[in-house]
Amino acid sequence: MRFGYIGLGNMGGAIAKRMILKHNIVVFDLSESLRSEFSKLGAVAATSIAEVGNSADVVFLCLPTSNEVKEVILGKNGLTSSMKSGVICDMTTGDPVITRKIAEELPNNITLIDAPVSGGPAGATAGTLAIMVGGSDNAVGLAIPALESVSPNIFRTGNVGTAQVMKLANNMLNATNRLATFEALSLAVKNGIDPDLCAEILSKSSGRNYATDITLPRFVLPNDEPVQGFTLGLMHKDIRQAAELGIATGVTLPVINTAREVYHSAVNERGGNEDVNEVIRHYERGSTIKLAGSGKKQ
Repeated sequence: MRFGYIGLGNMGGAIAKRMILKHNIVVFDLSESLRSEFSKLGAVAATSIAEVGNSADVVFLCLPTSNEVKEVILGKNGLTSSMKSGVICDMTTGDPVITRKIAEELPNNITLIDAPVSGGPAGATAGTLAIMVGGSDNAVGLAIPALESVSPNIFRTGNVGTAQVMKLANNMLNATNRLATFEALSLAVKNGIDPDLCAEILSKSSGRNYATDITLPRFVLPNDEPVQGFTLGLMHKDIRQAAELGIATGVTLPVINTAREVYHSAVNERGGNEDVNEVIRHYERGSTIKLAGSGKKQ
């Protein structure tokens, strides 16, 4: 079985590096420096998308949005121009509606499955990612050997598109828990609670979540620049897609729609390429206190 990987950014690159440890893969990215880096790691660096399609039986994608995925698969000189048969596995946190439309447009000899992940680049490096997989059993079976080399935490969600639905549901909680945690921190610190003590108590109490356990103590409180490795723009994209899916399928989502407005304001103020934790400036300004970097340095 020959594997390919397209999209070697922070997330895709970390996943592909795990695959290289156990499989021979051909890779492509628009960045020549990334192609060169992966060539040194033992991958075959292709010079085009079509070359990957011509070389691999299963091609994995990890791209910014479903729009790029559609272009890479169906566009001129895309995968369908050279891939004779096989499986395309989209690991993008994408739009399930677009994903299902792409699947319908593929020729019969090519099958699309979706396999978004949760856990970030650090989880990919450690081999602990949660991998959600949607698609036909036969197609998923072809991709499984490579996915198992990334992480043992693989969850079958149903037909194509369902994995991206689950990833959006997860990112809804990620987004809203972060905001709620920053609100709780600002209220506590403004009213005399030590920020490190606040984080410690929250991590042992009923309000505990990923943001209280990881984001506050490791990234926000010790650092004036609380960089965690995920952008405001991508977070806003994810919750926008969740909100749009709610509208399309008749699901009421009042909390996520409120969160979307907060992240939208943060993107306008700070820029989409800034780290997602920059949303804390909204709470620093609103409470007139310093939160990022207010704890003990690790």
